[in-house]
Amino acid sequence: MTATDPAAQRVDSTIDTTRPHPARVYDWFLGGKDNYPVDEELGRRITAIEAGAPRAARANRAFMRRATRLLARERGIRQFLDIGTGIPTEPNLHQVAQSAAPDARVVYVDNDPIVLAHAHALLRGTAEGVTEYVQADAREPRAILEQAARVLDFGRPVALSLIALLHFVADEDGARDLVDTLTDALVPGSCVVMSMMTADLEPENVHRGIAAYAAGGVTLVARSHGEVSRFFTGLELLDPGIVSVADWRPELADDFEADLGPGPISLYGGVAVRR
Repeated sequence: MTATDPAAQRVDSTIDTTRPHPARVYDWFLGGKDNYPVDEELGRRITAIEAGAPRAARANRAFMRRATRLLARERGIRQFLDIGTGIPTEPNLHQVAQSAAPDARVVYVDNDPIVLAHAHALLRGTAEGVTEYVQADAREPRAILEQAARVLDFGRPVALSLIALLHFVADEDGARDLVDTLTDALVPGSCVVMSMMTADLEPENVHRGIAAYAAGGVTLVARSHGEVSRFFTGLELLDPGIVSVADWRPELADDFEADLGPGPISLYGGVAVRR
């Protein structure tokens, strides 16, 4: 899409620029340009309370790249389903996967119109592989699976990525059911990658950040290590288990991974295999 493309204009008209959106605030944390003043305002307010928020966003992206690289190179995964993909920030998941395995097939899922407006960037992959974008709500996992099955073969291993998604879904809103429905559709040998916010490491800062998001109309849930672990029930965690995303397999770092400096990163991450 281009700025003069009628389809792009229709998408743009559906974007609410009067309220901050988590994906756009995240884009601002990463230094992106696909956000609006209302998102920057919330981002600055959060950063004033929790200076480590941009560091956490960068650490989370780096975790995604390391996990994807490991699954493509070492586990032989050739199919990826990324739910809650957010605004494209290069290198994105398909670029990492297809650089390791050019024939990898990737399906991105998000429900934000601004992500749809940038879907063309998500679809620029290798000639050997396939990249596709599905506009859908993460809270409707069966609809996601049905649409993703047009590209992915669920009779073969799939890597399911739920990166920085579940802290936007409370337990009472069906977070566990969402994960269970998705993982039940995966055959043995499939893998699950998850990261989510925790208040274990710096509780005061995290709770102040949650309050700042809430003031901007965005609800977040911080989970303990034990609560995060329950999302991996029935799966076999790969080493080093569930740890701060900055500490997950740092030897797999790439050239895009800058030094984050000292201090905790309040996001737990883990990668697991379905046996």
